[in-house]
Parts: sequence; C-alpha cells; structure tokens
Amino acid sequence: FNSSDNSLASFTPAAPSSSTSTSTSSSSSSSSFPASAALLASSSSSSSSSASSPSTPSSSSPTSSSPTASVRPSHCTHFLGSTRCTCDVGFTISGRDNNICTDIDECRLFPLGQPGRLCVHQCVNTPGSFHCFCPVGYDLARDGRSCTDVNECENQRNNCTVNQICVNTNGGFQCVTVECPQMKNATYIKTSPTRCERNPCMLGDKPCTQAPNSISFHFLSVVSNMSAPRVLFRVSAARVLGDTLRFGLAGGRGRGHFSVQRSGRQTGTLLLVTPINGPATLEAEVEMSELEHNTLLGRYLTKVTLFVSPYEF
Repeated sequence: FNSSDNSLASFTPAAPSSSTSTSTSSSSSSSSFPASAALLASSSSSSSSSASSPSTPSSSSPTSSSPTASVRPSHCTHFLGSTRCTCDVGFTISGRDNNICTDIDECRLFPLGQPGRLCVHQCVNTPGSFHCFCPVGYDLARDGRSCTDVNECENQRNNCTVNQICVNTNGGFQCVTVECPQMKNATYIKTSPTRCERNPCMLGDKPCTQAPNSISFHFLSVVSNMSAPRVLFRVSAARVLGDTLRFGLAGGRGRGHFSVQRSGRQTGTLLLVTPINGPATLEAEVEMSELEHNTLLGRYLTKVTLFVSPYEF
C-alpha cells in the first residue's frame, strides 16, 4: 500500500468548551492529502513542538494602603437625647468607640477560593474599597473582578519567527515548530504547516507501508484542574476503503491522563480522564488504523499537545 490514491482528508475545528481556550495559528482549518482513508480531526486548536515565551503584564502591581488611611471619624447626629453615628461606605464603627470608623477588609471577608469571592486572582484591600489584579498574560475584565486572557498571537505581542506558528495559551503563548519525523524505513514531506505525509513506498517494502501514512500535530490550551472526564479531541474517517477502523492511544507524555474511546462507526475520541494541576505540558498520540480482512491498509497518527495553565481561569 502506498499513499498515491485519491482519498481526501481534512481537519476542521470543533466548538471549544467553556474551560478550553481556542488557539490560533497560521495553518488553515482544512487541508488534504492522498491516503487510504479520509481523516477528519476536530479540536479546539491545532499544531506541535514548541518553545515558550513570556507575556507582557496586563495590570499594575498591587499596593497597600497606610494604617492611618484605614481609620476615619464617624458622622454622628444627636436627636432627642440619643446619638446616631454612621460611617462612609466601606467603613464600620470601631468597637465601642462610635466616633471612629475603621476600614472593612473585603479581601479578608471574602477570601480567594471561597464562594462569593470578590476577585478571580488577587484581591488588594484599599481604604473603603478593594481592587482586583490579574497575573501576567491576562487583562482585568470590565467587571473589575475577572481576568481575560491576552491573545498575544492576534495582537502581535509575541516573538515567534516566520518559520514558527504562534499558539495562544491561557496566560501566554507558544512558538511552535513542526518538523517531520526521521524514520529508518520511511520518509516524510510536510504538506501543510501542521501535517506530514509519507512518501510513496517501493513495491513490496513492507516496513515502509507499516509506517504511518500521515502525522498531524495539534495544540490544545486548557485551565488547571479542569473537570474530568472531558472530551478533548475527535478523530474521524470521512471515507473508508477498508472494512475495519481501529482507534487507540499510541504514546505520548502523561498517557495516564488520557483515554481513547470509539464514539461512532468512524470516529474515535480522546478523553481527559483525570484533572491536571498546572502548569503542565502533556502529549497524547492517537492512532487510527484501517484494515481489510485484518490486513493493514493504512495508519494515521494525530499528535496532540495539551498546555495546562497555572490558573483555573
């Protein structure tokens, strides 16, 4: 078997989940190559092989208020022998002394990680109020409490070269370089920024025909401790020449976090089966094999790299 027939394969992005960030790159959303089966892979992003780069700060550094600014006189009124004292917004009467108001520490009252928290990331108390701050790679949202990821790939705030693909991640970006593998029994040529195809094999060269017909590279960016199980990626055969398709997990770093299940006659699904505490970078290799009467017609390898943010947003 060689890859000189006229089957068509394409990659199309799927709708991202609320906790999965969509990465963009210079590769097109669809491409084609000759193969025995047409491969359709869906995800929330794409690409492979990377070097990390820093992001620029998105908010100013937090500052603390002085102790004296946290104390103010109260506003008292006297009527019919009684006294009523009130404080400015964000202050409260200090103990038994109705003449003094002290600042309410909203950040301590509603700590991070608790229901009703004021800020997604960092809360800094100020006299009568508070301010929220976001980590590098995020901007403070309009609500003044949430953090929005900065897309360094779209706004050109990255240092990727012309030979690299910029992949946006939660809180940063990756400069991706895709290179075709060097194998002993087969040679590959890059047919798109994120795909390599095997060159035709000599007649009777069995080791060559058993090498993957194509290898595609994809990147996903997710938040830390994302709930599991969760669908990350789908690989489907749009057109099948054989009588059997098999899907499996072929390799990759952090395989214990992933599983591959068949979700249709021609579709396999990559699942996240355990939450991942970021920051982390994991890899999974999904293999689709096409057979005819138990004879291998072709293998198609999809390499998925998962970037896990240090934060849960």
